[in-house]
Amino acid sequence: MSAGQAPRPVCVADDAELSDVAEAIAAEWAAVGVRGSFLARHIDTGEQLGFDVDASVPLASVVKVPLALVALDRIATGELDAARPVVVDPATSSVGPTGLAAFRHPATVAVGDLLLLMLSVSDNASADTLFDLVPVDKVDARLRAWGCTGLRVRHRLNRMYECAAGAAGNDFSLALELAIRDDHSGRHTIETLDPAHANAGTATGLVDLLQRVWRDEIAHPGASAELRRLMGRQVFTHRLASELRTDTLRVSGKTGTFLHLRHEIGVVESEVGDRVAMAALTRSDRRANLAPDIDLAIGAGARRAFEALRR
Repeated sequence: MSAGQAPRPVCVADDAELSDVAEAIAAEWAAVGVRGSFLARHIDTGEQLGFDVDASVPLASVVKVPLALVALDRIATGELDAARPVVVDPATSSVGPTGLAAFRHPATVAVGDLLLLMLSVSDNASADTLFDLVPVDKVDARLRAWGCTGLRVRHRLNRMYECAAGAAGNDFSLALELAIRDDHSGRHTIETLDPAHANAGTATGLVDLLQRVWRDEIAHPGASAELRRLMGRQVFTHRLASELRTDTLRVSGKTGTFLHLRHEIGVVESEVGDRVAMAALTRSDRRANLAPDIDLAIGAGARRAFEALRR
């Protein structure tokens, strides 16, 4: 292997046929300039396929799923009131293009609706307002108490933007250049892109979490059920669900996007009972904010995996 060549992904699969699918997905990602991790697992049979499934990567907005589960568990056990009104002031809220983060005036929103905004349109202001109510260290401690290996919650969402601004000022293009350069060198100028300091996770850890949520094997059953409902309200369906839009399938997911990171986790359910949990965590060398071919490659991989794993 030459010095500039990326190492071959390490595939995992339950048989040779599934291994071929994993290798095909990895090759399709490489063809559009994507590196990363992928895991798909049938929730009920346990069969799975993927590659580089134990690599820890920064989660970006995917961290909103474990945050939501912890907050919903507190609601289900009476520690937090879903109807509690909270004032969110744009002057002091988090950066982001959607939801309350895009508001120009203060708004009063119930805790339950903060969860909806956070998961449906990936609102950073709602997420960080929830972190005010359920602090970062409490979320991380609860995940560890639940035995969620491979997942760490270390900072609020706005910390990503603060660290990028600290390294590159207001030059988002420079921040993207730094992210790509540092990803190859392993020395991270932007702290929240370093898996040792970021909200980080592995494909295995994320699929384990989804499997437990869909089987009601973690948190209060009411919390799991509400998380499933809210993830089903996701507005952004351009990645995992892009080739799975049919009347017979339901996709519940959560994207994560920051600089060169394009992620999604979710569960695909068929009307005949198949349930496949997936995590697609990608990094690219693309100096572009928009990369629809990468999004579509994630969707194509999800379709291949679902078709291979369905009974």
